[in-house]
Amino acid sequence: MRVASFIAVLPRRAAEGLLKFLAWIGEEPIGGYRPEAHYMRGPGPAWRAKHHGH
Repeated sequence: MRVASFIAVLPRRAAEGLLKFLAWIGEEPIGGYRPEAHYMRGPGPAWRAKHHGH
């Protein structure tokens, strides 16, 4: 009987795993734009060195 109950539970566990995976993928889109990753506070040292004399 243990083998039969294991086989009966297997599709449900597979479906739960698939749903968890799909939810994980949906949390953060692949290649999505994240403004915090591109945020700049102001000119950096290279810009200051180039424009210091102007």
